[in-house]
Amino acid sequence: MENHTESTTVSHSSSELGNHSDLTVHVFNSSSELLEKLHQRWSTVEKKPYPAMYSSIYGGIILDPAMMVIPIDDHMVHRGHGVFDTAIILDGYLYELDVHLDRILRSAAKAKISLPFPQSTLRSILIQLTAVSKCKKGTLRYWLSAGPGNFLLSSSGCPTPAFYAVVIDDDFSQCKEGVKVITSTVAMKPPLFATMKNVNYLPNVLSVMEAEEKGAFASIWVDEAGYIAEGPNVNVAFITKEKELLMPLFDSILHGCTAKRLLELAPRLVEQGILKGVTIKNVTVEEAKGAAEMMYVGSTLPLLPIIMWDDQPIGKGQVGELTMALSDLLWNDMVAGPDTKRIPVPYIE
Repeated sequence: MENHTESTTVSHSSSELGNHSDLTVHVFNSSSELLEKLHQRWSTVEKKPYPAMYSSIYGGIILDPAMMVIPIDDHMVHRGHGVFDTAIILDGYLYELDVHLDRILRSAAKAKISLPFPQSTLRSILIQLTAVSKCKKGTLRYWLSAGPGNFLLSSSGCPTPAFYAVVIDDDFSQCKEGVKVITSTVAMKPPLFATMKNVNYLPNVLSVMEAEEKGAFASIWVDEAGYIAEGPNVNVAFITKEKELLMPLFDSILHGCTAKRLLELAPRLVEQGILKGVTIKNVTVEEAKGAAEMMYVGSTLPLLPIIMWDDQPIGKGQVGELTMALSDLLWNDMVAGPDTKRIPVPYIE
């Protein structure tokens, strides 16, 4: 009986090998051949979605999308040892670049990633990259990595950290339609990782996929104490029935730059008598679901109305007036805010 089992196993294994005996993996013997293959992917693309990339590994700006690559032994790739941030490009201006730059430096410090350049140099690179891209509307995303070097856990063998950035052409607009959300069953990140914007976004990805599988747009994380935390890559805010703007504490979640700007601008509506007040505190699920209005807060939205949560309407189940008043406040700041928030991009026509 034992011999029969062994014989069957060997036979099965041989059969599997036979099924793939005609497979020959191609070997690229020259860089020119490989480059030709890489270009095939982009040969039918009419408009490049990524008009420009910067790589400190290359030491410059890349315009060929086929060459916008990162070394496989970069520790950000195989160990997740990297942080990132973003900025909005709108009407030829970079919105809140300095605030986002400050945050990526804080994230890098928490992740024990040293800087390849001073902050002023990083800023200059990003502005020049945007100018070369000629993109007038989109997003600028950038990463600080422990860098390439080997496949170990420790980055001590990496000669130098790396800085990457890419311009993404994106015709976004102010969100005015409401969406449905669910409570995520995916475990949220612990505070150490949630408060730094690192590249370990698998929980975020799974929470969005879970929502999509249930016919929702995205999800809401609730912490172990039963308080509202955040969305998968956005903050969340509420309008109470007393017309008060309510946001969860940022102690254990990412303090979004757009959320921070919203809190700076919202008092204007209080002064006008439109809002009753602004409060940041622990928010229970019961309190949140009993709100009159609810919204996501994030860079390109800038506010996304939420009209239903776990198949339960929020308020009247419609986009709220105060949500849109706050959204208009943020959008106008993006379009025509102060010079301290909007950096003109020096395009070369």
